Amino acid sequence: MANPPVDARALEASLRPHGESVMLPRAAYVDPEVLAWERRHFFAGTWTCLGRVDELSDGTTYREVTVGDIATVVTFGDVPRAFANTCRHRGHELLRRDETSDRRAVVCPYHGWSYGLDGSVKAAPRMGESFDTSPYGLVELPVAVWHGWLFVNATGTAAAFEDHLGGITDLVAPYAPETLVLKARHAYEVAANWKTIVENYHECYHCPLIHPELCKVSPPTSGDNWNLPGAWVGGLMDLRPDAETMSLDGRSLGVPIAGVDPRQVNYLGLFPNLLISLHPDYVMTHRLEPRTPGLTAIECSWYFRPEVTDPSYAVEFWDITNREDWAACESVQRGAESPHFRPGPLAPAEDAVYQWVTMLARGYLGKSLST
Repeated sequence: MANPPVDARALEASLRPHGESVMLPRAAYVDPEVLAWERRHFFAGTWTCLGRVDELSDGTTYREVTVGDIATVVTFGDVPRAFANTCRHRGHELLRRDETSDRRAVVCPYHGWSYGLDGSVKAAPRMGESFDTSPYGLVELPVAVWHGWLFVNATGTAAAFEDHLGGITDLVAPYAPETLVLKARHAYEVAANWKTIVENYHECYHCPLIHPELCKVSPPTSGDNWNLPGAWVGGLMDLRPDAETMSLDGRSLGVPIAGVDPRQVNYLGLFPNLLISLHPDYVMTHRLEPRTPGLTAIECSWYFRPEVTDPSYAVEFWDITNREDWAACESVQRGAESPHFRPGPLAPAEDAVYQWVTMLARGYLGKSLST
């Protein structure tokens, strides 16, 4: 793995024991070279979530999706598959950015070579009758479907997906997100680094000052953080005794998810870009895509039992909370862009942030992401 443009000596300070460590160095939040490295090694080089399979495949047989910095063709035949977006003849791109189609073959616009949804060559015009097409199928990339979400490793070099998940598997499984239905979605553009947004997600040290609505239904000092294998960080918080869920009045207008703890909410961040919030009656996700060092696109989705008709009680609560968080993250970003920024220490309650920061620091140094 190529060395990132982050000072290894500065990373040593982030890897000290909790209570002695500091945040990542300034370059990690503001330097375009760092983001370029992250796109290749953290997004293309691990398992990036592209969204829900049923949405990505709706009305299409294949689509272009850029994973990190690598253009990828995702096909939807018998099973989802992913391939490098490069023709095996002369390397021409098969699809333009975000292009989709409902055809059964992917046709290169340069010389007309075509490929099936399994990546095999269907036609190689004017190459001669004796030409053997079998060695020239598209370069296939690892794909995984987990609880309805599609993940791609665009470099083909990541650890096994099961190892990437590690202990998060048993925490998410009782909620069976694949059986839940998308009922609402908001798209945000936040003027902050993608890592800052994840760091904010993983702590409630800030909650008493900026989240009065949240503190009414969940004590900001409640819960604990998980310490299990895998490339993820997360913890849980309790609901107040009179609260049924996370909503402005604590009441739920939804349907409880059977077999889950009705008094707890789990907040899990699967590296690099999927935040999963597990509530007693719904699942909310944030899927992140960095645009620039100081700009991140966020797709926030709410999933409920199919019979739920009005998700507004959860959507209204979290839209308010999200916007409070985005304002704080944008202020942190402006502060990080100051030439006077210096990495600060972590409070005892920010142990999940410590886990996230040390995961990133290990990743920059080419070490295992798993705790």
